[in-house]
Amino acid sequence: MKDPFNLIITGVGGQGNVLASQIIGRALVKKGYLITVGETYGLSQRGGAVSSHIRISSKDQYGPVVPQGMADVVLGLEPVESLRILATYGQPEVWCVVNSRPIYPIGVNAGDAVYPDLEVLKNTVAGLSKKLWWIPAADIAAEIGGFFMTNVIMLGALAATGSLPLNQDDYKAALKDIIPPKKLDINLTAFDRGLAEGRA
Repeated sequence: MKDPFNLIITGVGGQGNVLASQIIGRALVKKGYLITVGETYGLSQRGGAVSSHIRISSKDQYGPVVPQGMADVVLGLEPVESLRILATYGQPEVWCVVNSRPIYPIGVNAGDAVYPDLEVLKNTVAGLSKKLWWIPAADIAAEIGGFFMTNVIMLGALAATGSLPLNQDDYKAALKDIIPPKKLDINLTAFDRGLAEGRA
């Protein structure tokens, strides 16, 4: 693994971006890695852009923000936000794991803007990535328990790529540390569904 290894999780407020970064961070620390996590916010409300920068090293502590053009993996909880991150932080070797369901911003809902065609968006992200996993996480979440499961499904898909120095048991141990016991079973189910989708 490249050192430092740079992961960016991106989405919009309310998708559980910060929780996903906490789970990954906890798993990496338990494996002995040094990490720094930096959060960036657009609008400080539900629906605004949110990104978590996670920098992973076996030997050094690095600044919390990934330098431009240096992302190794982008975990995208929303398609357009994934493309925005790629435009600034992407590079030819970047891997992307993207939730295929859009969340329309206020301008689109008001009729003042147009959301890009999803197939065009997918092809654009694919063209900017070495590898792309396009995951129907929101659809799976709706099937098993609700939209709030999307982030954990995406963690399962990320685990399936093998891009981080973590196995599925590492992720699950971190889930058990962070998720309240009464919600743990459904989160483990969500993780397993994402794992299967990422391997398909």
